[in-house]
Amino acid sequence: MVLVQNYALAVFLCFVAMVCWGSWQNTQNLIGKEWRFELFYWDYTIGIFLFALLMAFTFGSFGSQGRSFIPDLAQADAKYLLSSALGGFIWNIGTLLLVASISIAGMSVAFPVGGGLGWILGIFINYLGKPEGNPWLLFGGSAVIIIAILLSMQSYRKLASNQNKPPAKGIILALLAGFCIAFFYRFVASSLATDFSPADDGKISSYTAVVFFSIGAVISTIIVNPIFMAKPVEGRPVRISEWTKGTSRAHLLGLLGGSIWCLGNSVSFMSVGAASPAISYGLSNAAPVVAALWGIFMWKEFKDAPRGTNTLLTFMFVCYLIGLVMIVWSKLA
Repeated sequence: MVLVQNYALAVFLCFVAMVCWGSWQNTQNLIGKEWRFELFYWDYTIGIFLFALLMAFTFGSFGSQGRSFIPDLAQADAKYLLSSALGGFIWNIGTLLLVASISIAGMSVAFPVGGGLGWILGIFINYLGKPEGNPWLLFGGSAVIIIAILLSMQSYRKLASNQNKPPAKGIILALLAGFCIAFFYRFVASSLATDFSPADDGKISSYTAVVFFSIGAVISTIIVNPIFMAKPVEGRPVRISEWTKGTSRAHLLGLLGGSIWCLGNSVSFMSVGAASPAISYGLSNAAPVVAALWGIFMWKEFKDAPRGTNTLLTFMFVCYLIGLVMIVWSKLA
């Protein structure tokens, strides 16, 4: 299997994860608003599972380091497999709420609010699980990100007011998503083997963890997504028969979205050993910055915003970037 043992490489892979986690939603936007997010989500989840298997049987099985996927699975303790699956189950509920928020508020708001809240809480939770890095820089960066979230929320309130749209629903869904997303990473990180020594027997590689994470996500989708279909946050109820009648383009873009997200998930967990869970999570989950850039510049979500909104958005990005630099530096200080 391929292992990451260098901090610089781990930081680079976390940036890859950040781009992936901030970009996958573009695939739904490319399909168009006629393809509801509840229908998109079936293909998205399947894409995550298939890409997890691809990673496990390639990067997770090649090379002489660690344990390849099948031997790793054979020696795994059931509690660590279940922990990874539980992480996927919890994350999936949060992401469904996030996608619902995006359908109302757009990428440039839902990601900074929901993803930002999950980012801050997740850093704190993962630091408690494994305290590494300078806490002043780590949590100082998190405090700056809180300011960015508040600026994002105020930007959306100005836009929603200008369009006579109530801002509450989109922001509430994003906040609920953030609470769920904050907890998933710790469940998976706690199951990971760090040096594959006898003391780590029973724990699993990042590749095995991502496979069981995706299984948990699939189970969660099967349970929760039908509820969203029957009781949608916006619009009419949808039926599974509509998904079966979808175009090949819609299904392929959904699979691509899941694959992009799973690539980010895989490289983020590959980096945990070299970067620590708190820092790896903190860097990877800077995705709201990427998503907001897509929403503002590609999808023009704030083109009709009132005067002063662009200033708020500029300060939001500055705060995110300052927080990001502080989190990276916390490992080196």
